[in-house]
Amino acid sequence: MAALHFDLRVPSPTFAGQMKTLVVVPTYNERHNLERLAAAILALDHDLHLLIIDDASPDGTGVVANALAAANPRVHVMHRPGKLGQGSAYVEGFRWMLAETDAEYGVQMDADLSHDPAALPDFLDAMDGSDLVLGSRYRDGIRVLNWPWQRLALSLAANRYASLVALVPIHDLTSGYKCYRRSALERIGIDEIRSSGYAFHIETTVRAWQLGLRVREIPIVFTDRVEGESKLSKQIIWEAAWVVWALRLTGRRRRRASRGFEERE
Repeated sequence: MAALHFDLRVPSPTFAGQMKTLVVVPTYNERHNLERLAAAILALDHDLHLLIIDDASPDGTGVVANALAAANPRVHVMHRPGKLGQGSAYVEGFRWMLAETDAEYGVQMDADLSHDPAALPDFLDAMDGSDLVLGSRYRDGIRVLNWPWQRLALSLAANRYASLVALVPIHDLTSGYKCYRRSALERIGIDEIRSSGYAFHIETTVRAWQLGLRVREIPIVFTDRVEGESKLSKQIIWEAAWVVWALRLTGRRRRRASRGFEERE
């Protein structure tokens, strides 16, 4: 994978040892949602920090992000030179977390308010005894609001397909609302992730499962965006379709490497 460029505009030199959880939120044209999202996250707990990664949004999202960071030291902003994909944004965000902070947990979530910030305490509670907790729209029923039936059917079929091909018993492999233990991000190998789009969600969860990490699903309610437009495209769908086959083929090697790691431990 080519080297990824980032420019952190709001450095925090006193970061180390002062953060428990970093919430990473990629943005592209989310100006109308970002202030509400940030306010909801920061109201929950003083140990929560927010990293906004903006891909040069033409609607001024980056300007809003900078204003939020200037007003609150728990908000941090990363500006990228163009639209490089959600997956690569998470890679950069978690890479920065591991290198520059002592955060114990890293959370990924969408900026469009489809992921309810009020569920964050549930994720952190579920981390007790877990390495990766993902918010499932399809565990113990369907919890999706405001989607047309065609999109819901496509999502259900895609998750069933991904689970069968990758040999992973997870109900919602395409969920984008997840919490990782720091050690899980290190074991997964965040710099080795190849998916640039939504396939990132599949790749990280499957890698964690294949490595024998403790993966847990908790039910969430997913509400379709109110403001802005969906970023889903045919290219993103095709990427996810072939990624699961690649993960299946490399899974045996990853499991062998995991056993070797555990023996060394």
